[in-house]
This record gives sequence, C-alpha cells and structure tokens, in this order.
Amino acid sequence: MKNLAHRVYGYISTFLRWIILSVIVGVVCGFVGTLFSVCIGYATRWREQLPWLLYLLPLGGLLIASLYRLMKQPLTLGVDKLFLSIQDHSDVPMAMAPLIFLSTFITHLCGGSAGREGAALQLGGTLGNRIAKALRLRDNDRDTMTLIGMGALFSALFGTPLTAILFVMEVLALGHLSYSTFVPCLIASMSAYGVSALLNMKPESYALSAVPALSVRTVLMVSALAILCALLSIAFCKVMHFSGKFMKERLKNDYLRALAGGVAIILLTLLVGTRDYNGAGAAVIERAVSGSARPQDFLLKLLFTAITLSCGYKGGEIVPTFYVGATFGCVVGPLLGLDPGFSAAIGLVATFCGNTNCPIASIFLSIELFGTQALHLFVIACAISYMLSGNSSLYHAQLLPDRELKLVRMNIPRGGGGGEA
Repeated sequence: MKNLAHRVYGYISTFLRWIILSVIVGVVCGFVGTLFSVCIGYATRWREQLPWLLYLLPLGGLLIASLYRLMKQPLTLGVDKLFLSIQDHSDVPMAMAPLIFLSTFITHLCGGSAGREGAALQLGGTLGNRIAKALRLRDNDRDTMTLIGMGALFSALFGTPLTAILFVMEVLALGHLSYSTFVPCLIASMSAYGVSALLNMKPESYALSAVPALSVRTVLMVSALAILCALLSIAFCKVMHFSGKFMKERLKNDYLRALAGGVAIILLTLLVGTRDYNGAGAAVIERAVSGSARPQDFLLKLLFTAITLSCGYKGGEIVPTFYVGATFGCVVGPLLGLDPGFSAAIGLVATFCGNTNCPIASIFLSIELFGTQALHLFVIACAISYMLSGNSSLYHAQLLPDRELKLVRMNIPRGGGGGEA
C-alpha cells in the first residue's frame, strides 16, 4: 500500500511540476513570439512603403555577419544546433536568441527571401534551454524544455498550436514520436497561443473556395499531385543544401558571401521586375490559395531563398516551402483536373510534409490552415509525399536512421507455419 501511495504521489508531483514549467515557458514564448511577429510585420510594411530599402540588403548582410562575429558565434548557427544540443545534452548559446531576432528583422526589412519559423524555433529553443539551466534542471529535463520552447514560440507565431506540438514531437528523429514530451508541449503551446491571442495576434488560416467531392477520380488526381510535390520536396532540399555548401566553398569569408548574396538578390529583383520574391511572401501564398499564381513563381522563390540563406541572411525555410508548394500546386493542379486554389492548399501541405518528414504534423497543419472539409484528401497527399520524398530533409541534424524508402518492414510467415521469416 505504501508503494502504491508513493507511486501515485510521484506521478502527481511530476505532472504538477511539468504543468508549472510548461506554463512558464509558454507564457514567456507567447510574449516573445508576439513581439517578434509585430517586429517582422513592421519590417515588411516599411520595406513595402520604402522600396529603396532593398538596396541596403548588402549592408544588412554585413551587419548580420558582424553581429555574429561580435558575439563569437558562427554564422551557420541555426536550427540544427538545437537538434544537436538535444542529442548531445548540451547547452544552447544564449546569444542565439538576440542574434536570430535581430538578423531575421534585418533580412526582412531589406528584402531577403526568407521565412520566420527558423527564427521562431531558435528563439523558443534558446528560451526553453536557458530557463531550464537557470532552474538547474537535469539534462533530460533541459532537453524537454528546449523542445517545448520550440513548439511554444512556433505556436505563438503562426497560431497553429496543434501543428506546433506534433512538429516538435516528430521532427527530431524520423519515425519516432517523442511521447514523453506530449503533455509539456501541449501545455506550453496552448499557453503561448493563449498569450498571443490575448495580444490580438491573428492565427494563420485560409478559406478554400472549392473542395472536390471524395471520389476515385479525385483521389487519383490528388495522388498524382502529391507525387510531384514529393519530387519538388527532394529538389527543394537538394538545392538548399547544395547552395549552402557551394557558397561556403567558393566564398569562405562571411562578409564577402553576405555582400555577394545581397547584390545578387538586388539584381535578380530588378531583372524579374517584381518584389513578390522578397520577404516571406505571405501575400503570394494567399493569392495562390485563392487560385492565382504565375508558372515561374515556385522556381524563382526557390532561387531567391537559396541565395538568401546560403549567403548568411537569416529567417527560415518553412514559409518559403509554403510559398513554393502553394504556387506549384496552383499551377500544376489544373493540369491534372483540380481546382487551382484547392491544389495550392494540397501543394503547400504536401511539400511541407516532404521537406520536414512530419506527416502527422502536416495533417494537423492542413486542419488548422484549411479546416476539415477535405481532410481525407490531405491525409492521402501527406502519406504519399512523406513516403516518396525519401530521406530528404531541410535539417542536417534530423535523425534519419533508415536509408531506404519509408516503408514498414513486416515479418512475413513462410509456408503455412507461424514462424518468422
């Protein structure tokens, strides 16, 4: 009886302890995430109102490189560092948070092509890790705090708490859900979302004008689009990794690389004659889901993003993934017989799934962004994109244990017996 009472006490005390820790992380990340979102919003509006800010991009790149040099951190410091800190039970540099905040603001202000989620994950992970260190938590608990911080700030920034929870549970290791972090992630993400909602932050969401009926024909068309999105995911990851490696080998000096990247973005922007590929591109994503995109949009966004991030500018790849997937789906979907707006939504979710290897998070992303009207079709698209994208990933440090296709290995009995093969 004493043993039972001791176990019950242990469960309850652990549960209450993690509620308190998760709420602390969630509230802190909610406020920081809201502040960050407001700052990026100002950067975007100023860039649109003052077009000449684009010509300061090379100077912005030099400033970013100088900030990282001043804080004695490598310019390559990013999301992979968070993954490695969890795998190695090591600390996250405190400098990561202010560096990624300032450098992402500079990138968006001056017209670099990047997202926000990379900054969100780094900000949240750093805050969670440092809170754990301040409280002198054990290594495993500190790792959990890093993860829930990542999810909490992602939730606050995008207004997608369920996606945030499942993303941080899935993303670290392919095929392994970290169930031990479920309750802390849930509490922290919902707390951060609540704080951002109280501060009048609007969640990301889109309205689908047309949703096809579930039929064999529709399933085949969606499957065909998902196959193409899987190939697009592979290409996206390959281009991002190749461009980063290529630029570091050709221009080893951080300042020269930033300068060259800034000049290249300016020249490309003048060449294409539009600012649609600068910044995150939220307006273009919205147009694509409404059924309008140019055939070259997804290719040019990929090019702009690859140059921006490979040259040391900061932000993230997930919003560009949304952009590339949505515009690709909008253009290719009608060729397969799908509504352009609906196929843009499928393209966005399927490409995100292929790039991150997070099928469950991708399914919940479709629910939080587009509702449940076409849930069966989104599930099919995510399953196909996940399987056929192989081991392509945006993140070098994501654990990918199996080099084969992501298929379940089954032990098939031989003959009529019940023994294993």
